[in-house]
Amino acid sequence: MGVEPENTLRSFVHAERAGMDAIELDLHLSKDGALAVMHDAEVDRTTDGTGAVAGMTLAELRELDAGQGERVPVFEEVLDAVRSPVQAEIKDVAAARALAEVIRRRDLADRIEVSSFHDEAVAEIAQLLPDVRTVLIASRWRGDVVDRAKAVGAATLALNIRRLTLEVVEQAHGAGLRVIGWVVNTPEHLRLARAFELDGATTDFPEIRRAGRFTA
Repeated sequence: MGVEPENTLRSFVHAERAGMDAIELDLHLSKDGALAVMHDAEVDRTTDGTGAVAGMTLAELRELDAGQGERVPVFEEVLDAVRSPVQAEIKDVAAARALAEVIRRRDLADRIEVSSFHDEAVAEIAQLLPDVRTVLIASRWRGDVVDRAKAVGAATLALNIRRLTLEVVEQAHGAGLRVIGWVVNTPEHLRLARAFELDGATTDFPEIRRAGRFTA
């Protein structure tokens, strides 16, 4: 989203061409059950429309301009547009079962990692698709965040880099969990990610890879 319209095919193609290891996207269910790729529950911020994603049909979402003429894509279109691994974040808990059906139908267990702020969504995916890697996301958390991740079957924690501490990273690694930091958009945050020996980081600027020579 730092260089192209957010959550659009244009942005995902850009990320892939820039050499990103994976692409992260966000999912909501439309009124008629389509897996719409959008971060917010409403379309207001990222399109020229207004209203809730859940209150609009896919056809209505298609009429919106998501930036530079881009349309709101559905999950399956992203899978066809790029070959990269995908981390699919469930924004709407109701989307979990629909996402699981697509992953199962297209045999995507090796390509898709499912993430969510919602413990129940992560737990549902882990139960429906035991072979799919899952990620519990947190912006603010208490001392039980590692236990929460273990309880819902998550293999990874994705934590806000601005609040992340070495103690939490070490606790998670000690429990066998991977740790991803978000959002790493500056050389300072990149150095912090390296210093903490994180397993990955998300960014809005693919070109930050050029700063890979930075050391802690």
